[in-house]
Amino acid sequence: MAGDLVLGIDAGHTVTKAVLFDSAGRQVAQGAGTVPLDTLRPHWVERDMDDVWRTTHRAIRTSLAAAGVDGRAVAAVGLAGHGDGLYAVDEYGRPVRAAIVAMDTRAEPVLAEWRDTPVWDRALILSGTVPFAGSPAALLAWLERHEPAVLERARWLLSCKDWLRWHLTGVVATDPTDASASFTDMRRDGYSQELLDLFGLGRLVDKLPPVRACDAVCGTVTREAAALTGLGVGTPVITGAHDVDAAALGIGATEVGELCLIAGTFSINQVVWDRPVTDLRWQCRRFLRPGHWMIMSTSPASVANLGWFLPVIGAPAGHREDIYGAIGQEVDEHLQGPSEVLFHPFVYGSPHPGPASGTFLGLRGWHGRGHLLRAVLEGVVLNHRWHVDVLGSHLPITGPARLTGGAARSVVWSQMFADALRRPVLVTDVEESAARGAALLAAGAVGLIGGGPDPVTDPPVIRRHEPAPDRVAVLEEAYQIYREAQEALWPVWGRLGSASTSE
Repeated sequence: MAGDLVLGIDAGHTVTKAVLFDSAGRQVAQGAGTVPLDTLRPHWVERDMDDVWRTTHRAIRTSLAAAGVDGRAVAAVGLAGHGDGLYAVDEYGRPVRAAIVAMDTRAEPVLAEWRDTPVWDRALILSGTVPFAGSPAALLAWLERHEPAVLERARWLLSCKDWLRWHLTGVVATDPTDASASFTDMRRDGYSQELLDLFGLGRLVDKLPPVRACDAVCGTVTREAAALTGLGVGTPVITGAHDVDAAALGIGATEVGELCLIAGTFSINQVVWDRPVTDLRWQCRRFLRPGHWMIMSTSPASVANLGWFLPVIGAPAGHREDIYGAIGQEVDEHLQGPSEVLFHPFVYGSPHPGPASGTFLGLRGWHGRGHLLRAVLEGVVLNHRWHVDVLGSHLPITGPARLTGGAARSVVWSQMFADALRRPVLVTDVEESAARGAALLAAGAVGLIGGGPDPVTDPPVIRRHEPAPDRVAVLEEAYQIYREAQEALWPVWGRLGSASTSE
């Protein structure tokens, strides 16, 4: 087995996974660890950068042990990580502050100012997207105002996967998918000084990492990293990619016009396109393949809501063995009839400007946990529906949607997606889609498979969910009420949000 495995690392917002695959993309073994999120103040969501690396090297060692191999079996390492946020380091590669993740909303006041100036329209024209609170542009502008000493000490402004690659190789770099979060020209390669100046960040241009191709070998494992991870010294490490792009590759959703849904911490709804298409309601970023763009409409409003809800209300019986199965069984018992309880899944943010928050509506004394669980699952799906409708208003999306992320592990939840979107939903046999995509990039980089970002074969589809007419009608009615309630609640959310708003 020497040298015929590839390691894919997926560093998400809360869980980091190190997954071994064979050269055809079949999973062999994995290790994983959780990195706590710190919410020390309202609107702040941070994490300890050293803890991110510590969790990663332990997960790598665990995956090797689970496979019963040593580092010599690994031909290359691929990296994927959550996008946006900020991992700032000094000239020695040491953190200058805690990492800020994309769920952070402290920069909302900055956005409110920019929306009333030419910054907004010009940013969309140049970069293909406007900033959101957790994007590098907004966070760096906030730091300029409130923590300028941090930016003075910072030598490099990195994304999550780039922080991990630095630890593995000692090489500072990023890739086109992460670089296009805020500061690259949508139609030209490289950073845009005009964009940086637009955001008042022109002096930071030299702190942005060099951009390398996603599937380029970008260093090798150092002796220090080998001692911690168990990988072999000199193992090639590729540049890597934003996890949403890697996930699309991992489940075989790389064709132009194919809809890919990632229901994880974030609600990710994306389509690969062969030209840039812009709209204030989505982001147009570079894709893995040169000459293609990822059109994605996103919000921090997907399965993270379930992660918040379960500790508050209590998990269903049997959750230790199969949390998604236990939830699905309880929700299935409460699926008859219309949606009596409505949930807006905005506990960590929404896709809409303004201070929307998580809200239950319609609660009665006879409603129990099953009704609330149904409302949470439906609320997440209806938020995805909004995003897909936005994309479909400009892009001719046809055919089924491919679903990955936590929701794909639930048969009941997956069926809700088909019913709400009124289109078939496909679930593949890939459990760790972003890690698989990263591993395929690595396999191509070292010649284990053909070059380029496309896998040799798409993963097999294990479930196909067709829309059920009776449930389509129920969720269509729920969606209309969901949207009407959202419009009515804006003034209420604004008054509630003003009490905790902090610059």
